[in-house]
Amino acid sequence: MDRGSSGHRPAPAAPPAARGALLRRVRRAWREVAKFGAVGGAGLLVNLLVFNLVRHTTGLQVVRASVIATIVSIVFNYIGFRYFTYRDRDKSGRTKELTLFLLFSAIGLVIENGVLYLATYGFGWDSPIQSNVFKFLGIGIATLFRFWSYRSWVFRALPAHDTAAGAGPLPGGAAGRDAAAAQARSDAYR
Repeated sequence: MDRGSSGHRPAPAAPPAARGALLRRVRRAWREVAKFGAVGGAGLLVNLLVFNLVRHTTGLQVVRASVIATIVSIVFNYIGFRYFTYRDRDKSGRTKELTLFLLFSAIGLVIENGVLYLATYGFGWDSPIQSNVFKFLGIGIATLFRFWSYRSWVFRALPAHDTAAGAGPLPGGAAGRDAAAAQARSDAYR
């Protein structure tokens, strides 16, 4: 048996089925990130537009204008996440889902506006450009928290037996998925 110059055997290649399952999980994860990003990007625009509109048309302080903008974007994002990004997720506990969404959104609101508050009142950076930069930075930090919490706690994946039994025909004429594909889809969201 030839072991080459190092004396070690080469590592065996992963079976094609395992590579295929991994590739499907990666593709699903990227689709989820893209959908989350599309809704989040639109929510970001709503947030910044409302923030600047309220800030420049009213006499409200910067952080209060930001809180109003964040609340408007939270409502916008819930609709986008529920009916676009996570439309295939469990819909059985809407009251619990909405409660958790509002709880995690409130934590995100504190993170987002805490950054703006610190910049404005802690460092005195309150010009319109500085306010928008720190508003944007706060949104970015809060988005990381929101992505994790929404996918982990709010919009939970259906168990494999529910997705396989209730999937039925898929758009485009494809038949329902087999149990292994349903399990892989469920596992990708956990």
